[in-house]
Amino acid sequence: MFEPSYQQMPSGSSPQGNFPPPKSLLDSILSHLLMGSAVSGLMFFLLVWPSVKEQQTQRKSSTNLPGTVPLVMKGGDPHIRALMRTISASESNVSQPYAVIYGGEYASNLSRHPERCVTIVSGPNKGNCSTAAGRYQMLNKTWKEKAHRYHPNPEQLIFWTNYSFEAEYQDAVVYAWLKDRQAWGADIPKMLKQGKLEQVLRLLSSTWTSLGYGIETNSMSRHLPKIYQQLLREELEAAG
Repeated sequence: MFEPSYQQMPSGSSPQGNFPPPKSLLDSILSHLLMGSAVSGLMFFLLVWPSVKEQQTQRKSSTNLPGTVPLVMKGGDPHIRALMRTISASESNVSQPYAVIYGGEYASNLSRHPERCVTIVSGPNKGNCSTAAGRYQMLNKTWKEKAHRYHPNPEQLIFWTNYSFEAEYQDAVVYAWLKDRQAWGADIPKMLKQGKLEQVLRLLSSTWTSLGYGIETNSMSRHLPKIYQQLLREELEAAG
């Protein structure tokens, strides 16, 4: 078991501000096209269009929390998907949750777990270091253990096996782990469908310590049930 997010990321304890609506940017593009040359208008469009697309993607979440952005993984049980996004709302509530390292920096290469041990500066584990990384703030030893069991595409090398830490594989490993009855001694999908979210969060709090019943709750912890319900509605709607 691991204890990720010993210290919350700088933006992990409070919701991010709303993004400006893409309409204002598109209006600016139109103004440039009307008032200036076609060339300058095209250049302006190429500069701002990525920002428009990024804003549209980020607003797909029903909350304003960057940690709840939709999963990269496609398909699956909407209840488990909503739970995964709820976990990252308190564990890695930053703009790039899949790449964040404990302490707030970002990994530039996700071909493997970053395995960077960052000193813990506060809380019950102060003075130790944490290798927590990614959307679900998994320690390197936990990632190796769970990836060995659940990773869908391990890379067989000469003397060892590499488990890519890319976003899709973070999702795939955690999704399979949460669905494994033997791993938790409980049927989490069934519990969620029965509305037993509190019991699920309590069960998971020994692993993800910020879920409301662990050793390091934060300002997001008490909001997680409401966040989950919002995300579940979104996931159910997306599933049709």
